[in-house]
Amino acid sequence: MLGIVFPPDLLQSASVAYIHYLSFMLCFGALLFERISLKVDPNRQEAISMVIADIIYGIAGIALLVSGIYRVIKFGQGSEFYTENPIFWIKIIVFALVGSLSLYPTITYVLWAIPLSKGTLPKVTENLVSRLRLIINIELVGFASIPFLATLMARGVGLA
Repeated sequence: MLGIVFPPDLLQSASVAYIHYLSFMLCFGALLFERISLKVDPNRQEAISMVIADIIYGIAGIALLVSGIYRVIKFGQGSEFYTENPIFWIKIIVFALVGSLSLYPTITYVLWAIPLSKGTLPKVTENLVSRLRLIINIELVGFASIPFLATLMARGVGLA
């Protein structure tokens, strides 16, 4: 043993931060997988993979939100540091917009599960693929901007 003793709050704070960062990476990775994998008339395995990626995206998104709330309320710089900073609210708005945009692909993939459960393939047209690609591209850009906004916020940008 190294004899290193960590205060309990430090380990809790580090754990919540780790869950937050890991959730972000899982969200981004799942979205990227969806974007790369999208194609007209996928085979059964490809369609199932898309559904699974979206489930991972959803679970990671919830973990990201919950861990973010914990960081603001309990483990961060104090809730005033965040809530009084307009950059924080821009970050929250971007997150909410990305989350809202994700509803269309999620509903689409849920609808794919119906024919998949019956042993048939979903009908995936070029128009649907184009629409999903556009939405996912916007989500990826939104997600990519969130760490930049967090970096600005952590450096006090936006505070009076």
